[in-house]
Amino acid sequence: MKICGPKLSLCGLIISVWGIIQLTLMGLFFYIHSVALIEDLPLEEKYDNIDDFYSAANAAYNQNAYNCWIAACIYVLTLLLSAQQFYANSRVTAN
Repeated sequence: MKICGPKLSLCGLIISVWGIIQLTLMGLFFYIHSVALIEDLPLEEKYDNIDDFYSAANAAYNQNAYNCWIAACIYVLTLLLSAQQFYANSRVTAN
């Protein structure tokens, strides 16, 4: 069953592959607590002590890592749909 054309399905394939690569790497960097990504964490402006800051930062890093990996899984679903559409469009034009 065709939902989209050959150009849109190819575009979906390319964007999905890039999204999977990017979000998987970002999830990995959040998981290893990369300091370069600290600005992307939802942290408060001020903490009472350093232990509260560290626990909030660790929780935020882990949550962002999981969010990136969930989004990468959604891109895998988009990749599968785009690949199926690309295959369906190539079969129609071959006949």
